[in-house]
Amino acid sequence: MTHEHTIPAAEGHTADHGSGMPATRLEHDCIGQLEVPATAYWGIHTLRAVGNFTVSGMHDAQHTQLIRAYATVKRACAQANEELGIITADKAHHIVTACLEIEGGALSDQFPIDPLQGGAGTSTNMNMNEVIANRALELAGRPRGDYAALHPNDDVNASQSTNDTYPAACHLAIINEIHPLIIACQRLARSFHDLADRHIHDVTIGRTQLQDAVPMTFGQEFHAFASFLKSDWQALEALIPRLCQVNLGATAIGTGICADLRFRNAAVGHLAVDTGLPMTAAPDPIAAVTDTSMFLETAAALKTLAMHLKKAADDLRLLNSGPRAGFDELDVPARQAGSSIMPGKINPVIPECVDQCCFMVFGMDTTVTWAANEGQLQLNAFEPVIIHSLLEGMTLMINAMDMFRMRCVEGITVHIAVGRDHALRSPSISASLNARIGYEHSMAIAQAAVESGRTVREVAGERTDLPAATLDELLDPITLSRRLGQTCRERPTKPEARQAASRTAN
Repeated sequence: MTHEHTIPAAEGHTADHGSGMPATRLEHDCIGQLEVPATAYWGIHTLRAVGNFTVSGMHDAQHTQLIRAYATVKRACAQANEELGIITADKAHHIVTACLEIEGGALSDQFPIDPLQGGAGTSTNMNMNEVIANRALELAGRPRGDYAALHPNDDVNASQSTNDTYPAACHLAIINEIHPLIIACQRLARSFHDLADRHIHDVTIGRTQLQDAVPMTFGQEFHAFASFLKSDWQALEALIPRLCQVNLGATAIGTGICADLRFRNAAVGHLAVDTGLPMTAAPDPIAAVTDTSMFLETAAALKTLAMHLKKAADDLRLLNSGPRAGFDELDVPARQAGSSIMPGKINPVIPECVDQCCFMVFGMDTTVTWAANEGQLQLNAFEPVIIHSLLEGMTLMINAMDMFRMRCVEGITVHIAVGRDHALRSPSISASLNARIGYEHSMAIAQAAVESGRTVREVAGERTDLPAATLDELLDPITLSRRLGQTCRERPTKPEARQAASRTAN
């Protein structure tokens, strides 16, 4: 099946019916001339890109984070250019106003280029320049396309190139998306903590290699998922300072050609003020143009988060298995019928959906890795697919965690009696007898328990001379599960404990 991609331009320079206004305006570039719809804020460079890149059926506009971040970068550059006297105050005012509108969500339909584009992001940069320029012209009372009055390249793109602005916008877009990602992570962790709190004293059996191991509590099992997520949001937070390093002013492979020497510090300074972030200039401009390691680090953090989500989803699917021939230690909420022919069958569809989101993120990591490794010489031409993949992956993880929390974790029902029975019947519990009766004797008790279908406690009562009270203490599943003091909460450090005690006393 083929998909046609229509170039949004009219044929000929004709008038709108009844309006007296031209349907198109004539624009030119280094290749030639084309008619651009008179109502479009974008121009000829965007038009060519739309016609050239016809693969995904998506548009840059769908990555609102990137569009708004790019407008923020352009705003900081306009402020720097005004400060340095490179563009007039009037031009800067109208450019800044247009940027603020785009940052607020206006003109979102004016970014129609496929995110999978050649040119290292040049098309997106030119699209942004054209939209800002034409909106600024409109604000100044001039017609769109009147580039003699305010030009996309000479004014909006002054002191800049794609080589420095596109990566800066990508960094800022990732930072902006990290915040909701962290919030989703923290909310899901809180749900696991709450579930753990409710089952802090409810024992079950731990398993290794899918075989019975030693007792633990359901609370410990759920708390572990929350701990995974805490490490994930801390890893995401740690990315932000490095992502705040940008390369503005390092135009044309990092040489700074066509940029005032003062522009670099001025633009980064304005970007810091505009965003409230600790933005800094990259120390080596040439290296920064070719370095995509921050994208790799972001992908790695996302992949680790996906791995942890998949771990939680898979474990819940196993513990939910049954209801007769599985573990049957908990029920995830019933969300829909699980079979078209087997009445009453309910499948764990939410964890299964989470798994598939994680598979997508694993693929994202592979895409980013390949693209980052294909940057030959002084530039990586594949940053468009990198940022597209990262933003898609981040959005997917936010949505997956919210769905997982609201439609699964918050509705889990634990089968307390089943878990306790599994813990008491595990032959591995005999390990707690090793120090008293030796490994060989303990192993014989475990084997006898398995063969007879009885508990280790029952067999040990017959085959050892240990007092009943001692056996009860040695084989108590709650005691065994807390040898290191684990419950469901992190143990506070000594200073934290003193502060908490002080607050209580006061």
